[in-house]
Amino acid sequence: MGEMKKAKAVIVGGSTAGVSCAHALISAGWDVVVLEKSSQPPRGSPTGAGLALDRQAINIIESWLPQPQLLHQTTLPLTIDQNQTADGEKEVSRILTRDEDFNFRAAHWADLHGLLYNALPAEVFLWGHLYLSFRTSEDKTSVTVEAKVLQTGEIIEINGDLLVAADGCLSPIRKTFLPDLKLRYSGYCAWRGVLDFSGNEDSETVRSIQRVYPDLGKCLYFDLSTGSHAVLYELLSKRLNWIWYVHQPEPEQKGNSVTMKVSSDMVQNMYREAEKVWGPELVRVMRETKEPFINIIYDCDPLEQIFFDNVVLIGDAAHPTTPHGVRSTNMSILDAAVLGKCVEKWGAENIASALEEYQRIRLPVTSKQVLHSRKMGRIKQGLALRDRKPFDPKTASAEECEELQQKNMPFFANVPLSVD
Repeated sequence: MGEMKKAKAVIVGGSTAGVSCAHALISAGWDVVVLEKSSQPPRGSPTGAGLALDRQAINIIESWLPQPQLLHQTTLPLTIDQNQTADGEKEVSRILTRDEDFNFRAAHWADLHGLLYNALPAEVFLWGHLYLSFRTSEDKTSVTVEAKVLQTGEIIEINGDLLVAADGCLSPIRKTFLPDLKLRYSGYCAWRGVLDFSGNEDSETVRSIQRVYPDLGKCLYFDLSTGSHAVLYELLSKRLNWIWYVHQPEPEQKGNSVTMKVSSDMVQNMYREAEKVWGPELVRVMRETKEPFINIIYDCDPLEQIFFDNVVLIGDAAHPTTPHGVRSTNMSILDAAVLGKCVEKWGAENIASALEEYQRIRLPVTSKQVLHSRKMGRIKQGLALRDRKPFDPKTASAEECEELQQKNMPFFANVPLSVD
């Protein structure tokens, strides 16, 4: 008997969710092709920033890599989750909570993507291919994706058994099925940047920030001021990742991106405002960072359905979330792993059953995590909640401060990977 033809998945979107899904489906015995509009793999893009990987995501990534030790070699440990007050005027801080059993690792987005991408066969990715549309067969057993080759303008069609929408929180594929779905603007945006201090380890900026934040290199720091908060942690290769959440009206969104380009005037104004809130050591790090940028912070109420016939949503396309529970990347990796397990279990001939199981496993988890991340963001930003007054780090009780900790995230320590 001849070998049976492999099932094939077409993945739209080549970021973390897409590259993770490629690994999971290849591990399940499928052929995959990834369509990505960018012309080439990321090379330390200025809009790339830091992320934190939880233990489950780390184990999954290591199972995909031919050299698992490379993940530890390209990340730093985050063993402490610390929330503290910050007062730019008095230049003092007070620890609100400190968890020394925080078993995460810090990575730069481009480093993690490169690690996963380089472990895939080269022919899997089609760079410079813009997704245009798709159609499913009448019997719902196959899908045809239309894409534009940006370099030539040629329109091509790719056939598969499954279409995976890994195309982000503004997913055009999701909009096909849920045209009226609106993302929820959080009320604030995030200034972000990565300071590369390699070769400047003895500068006053670096020595002063290390003095004020003595556990850099192993700690995820949250600085809380009244109505604002900032994040700081170290990445491999002498880099500091910082984020500052700022209240503002919803910016005008251009294109299919939640990242805003900023003018020099906007950057200078950000520096001036930072001096009113944060200590001089953190402000100096912000000032010396090349090309800081803004993320518009959105999420949406949990979806009731994340697959439609043989089209499935993963990552931010399935559950746009705010970043406060450091879940976005971790959820994408876990989505991919569960999807891979389900299609391997059921086989291509039972793709509907596989996607039903994927949805049954992931929706209860991601729904609770999205809503908890939203709540954490509102607490840390001092925004009102229905059942309490706005959080103020200067007057908060010990009980109120306990809610700041990452370990309160639903399914924090053990995310289900199967129905069992």
